[in-house]
Amino acid sequence: MAEASPQELQNRNQRVDKGKTDNLSAEDFAGADLRGANLSGINLFNANFSDANLNDANLDSTNLSNAKLGGANLIGANLNGTNFSGAYLSRANLSGATLSKADLSLANLSGATLSGANLSSANLSGAYLSLANLSKANLKGADLSGANLGKADLKGADLSGANLSLANLDGANLKGANLNGAHLGGIKLSGANLSGANLSDANLKLSNLNGANLSNADLRSANLSNAYLSFANLYGAKINDSTKLDHKNLG
Repeated sequence: MAEASPQELQNRNQRVDKGKTDNLSAEDFAGADLRGANLSGINLFNANFSDANLNDANLDSTNLSNAKLGGANLIGANLNGTNFSGAYLSRANLSGATLSKADLSLANLSGATLSGANLSSANLSGAYLSLANLSKANLKGADLSGANLGKADLKGADLSGANLSLANLDGANLKGANLNGAHLGGIKLSGANLSGANLSDANLKLSNLNGANLSNADLRSANLSNAYLSFANLYGAKINDSTKLDHKNLG
């Protein structure tokens, strides 16, 4: 990204300052250099930040619903409580960003990078996260119900207490992920890698785990009643008397 000229920086700052009192909905910031900018609490509904640099920017409680942020750099940004509902964030880089309690419902995050991001208690219901990188992300208590996480990378992610009911994680990589106490009812995990994952106390009732790799996974006290487990790999999985497992579904 080319460095902004002094005049461009001045114009940018004037527009941002104006946003402190007015709103910046539908404004065009495509490709803009907004590193470290303070956009906290501003109304940026439907604004265009495609390929913009928002590295370390403060967007706490900002309204970015329906905004365009494809390819944007949001590394380390403060996005706590930010409204991204319906926003387009495909290929955006949000690694290390803080998104606690952010609203990402129905947002498009396909191919986005969220490695190490803090998404605790975030709303990702119905979000599109296919091929997204969420490795080592904090998703404690997050709502991912109905989300599409097909082939997403969730290695080492913390999903304890998260709601993933009816979500699609076919082919996703959840190796070593923490899903303790997660609600996974009706989830699609066909062909997913759950080796070494912590699924203790998780609700997997009616889930599709056909062909999934559950080797060395912790399934103690997990509910797998009526789950589909044809050709699933359960080698070395930890199971106790409280694990609900229908052996007829193992195939």
